[in-house]
Amino acid sequence: MAGTALITGITGQDGSYLAELLLEKGYQVHGMFRRSSTETFERIAHLEGQVELHSGDLLDQQSLVSLLEKTRPDEVYNLAAQSFVPTSWQQPQLTGEVTGLGVTRMLDAIRTVNSKIRFYQASSSEMFGKVHETPQRETTPFHPRSPYGVAKVYGHYITINYRESYGMFACSGILFNHESPRRGLEFVTRKITHAVARIKLGLVQELRLGNLQARRDWGFAGDYVRAIWSMLAQPAADDYVIGTGETHSVEEFVDIAFSHVGLDWREYVVVDPKFHRPAEVDLLLSDPAKATAALGWKPLLGFRKLVTMMVDADLTALVRQTMQQAPKRAAA
Repeated sequence: MAGTALITGITGQDGSYLAELLLEKGYQVHGMFRRSSTETFERIAHLEGQVELHSGDLLDQQSLVSLLEKTRPDEVYNLAAQSFVPTSWQQPQLTGEVTGLGVTRMLDAIRTVNSKIRFYQASSSEMFGKVHETPQRETTPFHPRSPYGVAKVYGHYITINYRESYGMFACSGILFNHESPRRGLEFVTRKITHAVARIKLGLVQELRLGNLQARRDWGFAGDYVRAIWSMLAQPAADDYVIGTGETHSVEEFVDIAFSHVGLDWREYVVVDPKFHRPAEVDLLLSDPAKATAALGWKPLLGFRKLVTMMVDADLTALVRQTMQQAPKRAAA
């Protein structure tokens, strides 16, 4: 047995891929989820019986202490957050409480229960925001451009603070954008691929987007969780930038997605100002040299393959859904 791991945010994209990886490596895996009226476990449904789920909340430190005492993990991966950037303007205080102070609560719970637990914090390229240099590396100054980015900066620095103050094994992965068929529909990449599939099947006629010229460093979430695991396997805690070292525009993503199903995106995409951010992040590009050298990590799935994989997955899911609904309509 490799050990026991606790993943907060296990029901999310990254949590599901990380749970798969840890199970493959022989870990006993526990996952924390937050009770709500819209609980969804579809991303980890295929892992039923292999992971043990527990309710907990980054807003409630006692629930974290109790969970650590119950599960006794060797490693904690903190992936839980209010992670949707547009929502962070609508709910800036909640974003700060969960995405920022929630990290402090978990770190302090670990310090209280067992300071030997190895801790991973999910930092974000959104911390760089209005970038001071390109590409961005571990030493690049932060200049966040959203309440989400600001909260992530707090979480990043409090992780460093606990590492330096208490000698805890606490590290952060500054992950650039990473996508997959499990990405939430509210994120622009999945919004695009899902719409392309619906347009191809004649279910809708248009896709409304904001800034098509925004550029991101997009990789595959399944690749990035390998880097996350590797960080906690090192002899000493440190922070790493994780990305592909390539940048692509939203327009490029759109073009590949539509071309994959034989359509011209210009006939379907409408630029809608309401989707523009109050403060835009125009260009994010990683320099993952440190992770390559120290962790031996590199991404395996390329950008074009990532886009087409997501489109194919959405097409398959929508066709299956349509076929399942057809008998019901006929019976009615």
